[in-house]
Amino acid sequence: MAYLELKGVEKFFGSLRAIKGVNLQIQKGEFVVFVGPSGCGKSTLLRMIAGLTEIDGGSLELDGRDITKLPSSKRDLAMVFQSYALYPHMSVYDNMSFALRLASVDRKTIEEKVQRAAQILNLGPYLNRTPKELSGGQRQRVAIGRAIVRAPKVFLFDEPLSNLDAALRGQTRVEIHNLHRDLGATTIYVTHDQVEAMTLADRIVVLRDGLIEQVGTPLELYDSPANQFVAQFIGSPQMNVIEARQVPQVQGVPSGGFVGLRPEDISLQPAAQARSGGLGGTVDLVESLGAETLIHVRLDSGAPIIARQSARTTLRNGDKVGVFVEAANAHRFDAQGRAARAG
Repeated sequence: MAYLELKGVEKFFGSLRAIKGVNLQIQKGEFVVFVGPSGCGKSTLLRMIAGLTEIDGGSLELDGRDITKLPSSKRDLAMVFQSYALYPHMSVYDNMSFALRLASVDRKTIEEKVQRAAQILNLGPYLNRTPKELSGGQRQRVAIGRAIVRAPKVFLFDEPLSNLDAALRGQTRVEIHNLHRDLGATTIYVTHDQVEAMTLADRIVVLRDGLIEQVGTPLELYDSPANQFVAQFIGSPQMNVIEARQVPQVQGVPSGGFVGLRPEDISLQPAAQARSGGLGGTVDLVESLGAETLIHVRLDSGAPIIARQSARTTLRNGDKVGVFVEAANAHRFDAQGRAARAG
């Protein structure tokens, strides 16, 4: 039996059906990430689970108990927001202990819980400081600590790293991963960042227009996307999708369909040295990133593609190239964008 289960969950804003009958089962201890484009409903769905947004249809069960109509304070969940939501006049210690004090927990238990959370999050030296004396990453750790001390059944994260710079995002992402490993807590995490989703999740839920497109492990979604939307949403740079007629090397595509090629499954050779059997193209842009190189090419047919290679390149803008694809790794989609088997 699922630990947290959504059954036909719906949300209306006036006549707009924002969440369209979502069904989802989450197991105890799982780290599940909601991803999707802006406006797809991922934050709305998280707020419905948290009890901050009313559920208009369907039901929500936690550990065998129907919590659909319960207020957020009675759901045994803890949410970490993008904006930290710390009390500016309180110390780190007081911010982390505030919910426990409201619940009249005894002082000794509060002390133990706060000190334990501070140890986990490396906040021990900062317990007497106020939020304004902390960096953005430290403030976010305080917000996480405030959730930890409550020992909820489920942790909810709403884009918690969005306000941090790139270096802090990477560091805090590792801390969240380690926190989940150490606590083993059931976690639902909303993000628009693919790297966060791919590195943190046990399973990813891809949403679009209030519906679930696909649920699976990060590599399941990367290797076997259910449709063109998922294929291009998961992976950076995104999958190249080209009309099948422009890639005759790939066979077995349904009539009017498309071929999907990951950037790492495309190789390039200078046109003068290229072997036969490739496509022709012209280099538009070379992105030299050090450990890898991204080469933007416009095929002679007019289709733009991106190739990724680990080696550095001598190619420059305007160079003519031969383009070779790994047909065995190609993805095939029908005219409606649904995944299709070869042949």
